[in-house]
Amino acid sequence: MNDLSQSVGNLSGVGAQTLYRLDKLGIRVISDLIFHLPYRYEDRTRVYVIASLMSGMHALITGRIEYVDVLPRGRKGLVCKMTDDTGEITLRFFHFNAYQHNVLKPGTLISCFGEVRQTFSGLEMTHPDYRIMTHPDADITESRLTPVYPLTEGLSQNALRKLVKQALHLCELNSQLLIDWVPEQALKRFAFPTLASAINTLHAPDEMISVDALQSGNVPALKRLAFEELLAHHLSLRVTRNKARKWQAPRFTNKDQPTLITQFLDSLPFKLTGAQQRVIKEISADCSSSQPMLRLVQGDVGSGKTIVSAYAALLALSAGYQVAVMAPTELLAEQHLRNFSVWFASFNTQVAFLTGQVKGNIRKEILQGLADGVVGIIIGTHALFQESVNFKNLGLIIIDEQHRFGVNQRMALREKGQQGNVRPHQLVMTATPIPRTLAMLQYSDLDVSIIDELPPGRKPIVTSVIPAERRAEVIDRINSWVEKGRQVYWVCTLIEESEVLECEAAEKTAELLTLALPKVKVALIHGRMKSVDKEIVMQAFKHHQIDLLVATTVIEVGVDVPNAGLMVIENPERLGLSQLHQLRGRVGRGEGDSYCLLMYQTPLSEVARQRLGILRDSNDGFVIAEKDLELRGPGEVMGTRQTGAINFRIADLVRDADLLETIQPIAEEIFTNSPHVIQPLCDRWLGASTDYAEV
Repeated sequence: MNDLSQSVGNLSGVGAQTLYRLDKLGIRVISDLIFHLPYRYEDRTRVYVIASLMSGMHALITGRIEYVDVLPRGRKGLVCKMTDDTGEITLRFFHFNAYQHNVLKPGTLISCFGEVRQTFSGLEMTHPDYRIMTHPDADITESRLTPVYPLTEGLSQNALRKLVKQALHLCELNSQLLIDWVPEQALKRFAFPTLASAINTLHAPDEMISVDALQSGNVPALKRLAFEELLAHHLSLRVTRNKARKWQAPRFTNKDQPTLITQFLDSLPFKLTGAQQRVIKEISADCSSSQPMLRLVQGDVGSGKTIVSAYAALLALSAGYQVAVMAPTELLAEQHLRNFSVWFASFNTQVAFLTGQVKGNIRKEILQGLADGVVGIIIGTHALFQESVNFKNLGLIIIDEQHRFGVNQRMALREKGQQGNVRPHQLVMTATPIPRTLAMLQYSDLDVSIIDELPPGRKPIVTSVIPAERRAEVIDRINSWVEKGRQVYWVCTLIEESEVLECEAAEKTAELLTLALPKVKVALIHGRMKSVDKEIVMQAFKHHQIDLLVATTVIEVGVDVPNAGLMVIENPERLGLSQLHQLRGRVGRGEGDSYCLLMYQTPLSEVARQRLGILRDSNDGFVIAEKDLELRGPGEVMGTRQTGAINFRIADLVRDADLLETIQPIAEEIFTNSPHVIQPLCDRWLGASTDYAEV
């Protein structure tokens, strides 16, 4: 066997059932097995005396069974008292069998490995691994640390360890199977071991390496693999970027453009901030180039990204091209429709709206207008990339909250505007600040602009964290707030009653608040309402016909009511920090002071307490995003459920943040001096996922 891409079914001891179970772990070929690393290690290289044990330790001990008892109460259990010269410990077995009952009897010499716990009756191990010893001096220690792998039901540690050993033995027999594609000078620069050495170390660590160092990822072998995986992802995105540069794009130039721009800016009821002007210059430079723009605009809640995207739309329209604006929710799409309709009211162009709810003759007219070129700006949800939608000359795609779309959806919209070798420019926006470490990797195929300045006059929102037991006080506060002529959001994190999650249903909350606040006009909005009904409620709230809006997280983006300066968020511990920050950004848009009350269910875990404390102490979305990444990891922060989010096999963006700084220069060297290693590196770490790299 001389190929790691062969099926694991070719290894001895792998039948149909084992093959099925390995597949559930994502292990299909032999290289998958080699890169399926242990998630922890057990130290069986030394024997501890019982007197030296402490609660929480995992330890190997030896001794003699002094006493055995079967407990009939509750779950039937076998209890053994074991001693050595220094002390005693209880071994407890549930679901024991007749064999165990026969061999575990007074006088038997045994060795045990397990977690030590302190109970009211002394030290105890529950279900330890054990071996019967033939004599007191038998050698029971291992020469290396014992790996513990992620498993699935029906697959044992021993079975997986044997398969990994087989795979590693193949690599020993043929050194060409684990080729080092990382250039030698890079390995020397960072004092990294070879690939084969790193793999062997991590599957069977030497006893000189501490378990703590392995668990924390602070060993050269693990750093070396994390480095290679991060490098492969970066190279993949750079290849994509290079491919994108080979495409042509329309140049948004026109002799009348300066006049139109002046007219557009003069019509706005506000002045652009310095940050907005800087980002507009970057976009203008991109759009005057014949290469497709691929730019990500990041900006905190309320920083004014939408007007920047409208400016880009103006450049496209002035050059005779159509613009598509895609948003993840109808509510956000409707907000864009309102803004774009006002901003482009005096321009000779039609702004249209398309979602799954738009049907019949209206839909036919819009589709015809897009095909004829009569519709200059189309705003909508994922309905924009359905097969029936055809553009005459799509020149610019604007995608809002782009990480909430799947890769296939973004790809489909881009291909709508592809004509020959010409592709539309792409501008993607997010109000969820992306931690720098994540942006360096996940978006290295994009140019990134940051709007890091809020419009003048925006006051910081005062945030408080309070237990749900103080609900009555909060309701009293709403009464006095509404008496002052101000409005309130009350956010519920779930729409349906759920005893399991202990979340108040939005409907029930609206009913209770209506009863508790008879003088306050209460309304409800949630994601299952019809688009037209949501719009009626939002407009009523905007025009102050409603005092208190009970809502689910559908109001996270796209709602702008300056008079609403108080927000209550129930069960905030259930949401990510970035999402909470987004929600909080719905207040603080007017001239008065604004407040956000995070009303949590007790008891609160330590991590949840930390997270809510971060939100209370900071109004800076970028600081919050960095802290969120540290506490929850990249999958949660970016929403790994979306197709296209990066899932790492080994690298950890928090633990390995220091490596990211070194990736870019090494990648440059590889492109210049060793381009032949790019494809095999990407194949090793990304496999088929490179198909999506162009998005």
